[in-house]
Amino acid sequence: MVSSDNILDLVSSMKGGSRPFAMATVVRTVAATAAKPGAKAVILADGSIEGGWIGGGCARAAVLKAAQASLEDGRPRLVSIQPMDLLKDQGLRPGDERSGIAFAKNMCPSQGTMDVFVEPFLPQPRLVVCGASPVAVALARQASGLGLALTIAAPPAELATFPGTDGSRLDTYDLAALPAGERFIVVSTQGKGDSAALKAALSVEADYVAFVGSPKKAAALRAEMAEAGMPPARLEDLRAPAGLDLGAISPEEIALSILAEIIQVRRRGQRRQLARADDSASRRLP
Repeated sequence: MVSSDNILDLVSSMKGGSRPFAMATVVRTVAATAAKPGAKAVILADGSIEGGWIGGGCARAAVLKAAQASLEDGRPRLVSIQPMDLLKDQGLRPGDERSGIAFAKNMCPSQGTMDVFVEPFLPQPRLVVCGASPVAVALARQASGLGLALTIAAPPAELATFPGTDGSRLDTYDLAALPAGERFIVVSTQGKGDSAALKAALSVEADYVAFVGSPKKAAALRAEMAEAGMPPARLEDLRAPAGLDLGAISPEEIALSILAEIIQVRRRGQRRQLARADDSASRRLP
């Protein structure tokens, strides 16, 4: 267990990794509480504490629950853990949320109050570019400015097409070893291994899978994948042709239209999550 004194070193070492985590910081205490302001802990998605300390079991359960919820929707939280009598005096119940503060019951004999800020740290969304076509090269070049982690997958001889490009590289279309997290996969093989790359892309969990090519080519590949036993739901998720209809012509313009579509898909998903969370919170209010 890492001490609270070294918790920032732990956070620094975990940022950029594939595991989501949350950092909980005690920001205020009233009356007697085990943890004091400034106490910190790193909490994983399964509710376990990777390092640090934020008090005993009386308050810890509420913090762990808030951390898990924060990792699900990507939103930071301020949770106020108070004795039941104090909650009642404010017309509150455990689980209520008001003015951005979530309230929980403190079951400790000390009956103190502890406010904890929970901040999620999620893995970078990952753009996976399959192939070494001019569009693939343009995608790899443009991705870095959008906060996307990049993985390039192409046969060994074609990886040299990406000189000086940051990101990880795979000399195969086997994507099973990709880090967990948001994935946006673009197949831009331009006739060189189309079937193998598309099959690999549709065989892993992804938030977005697109194929760069003509509608006729995409239809033929869909039929081929269906005949090979690819689940219909996966084929329905395939976006082809890739990208928003911007009238793009050049590889750079096509890459831009694809990245725009990825942003659209990603942000729409986040807005739906926020709307569900807000609706759930509003139903809990008295």
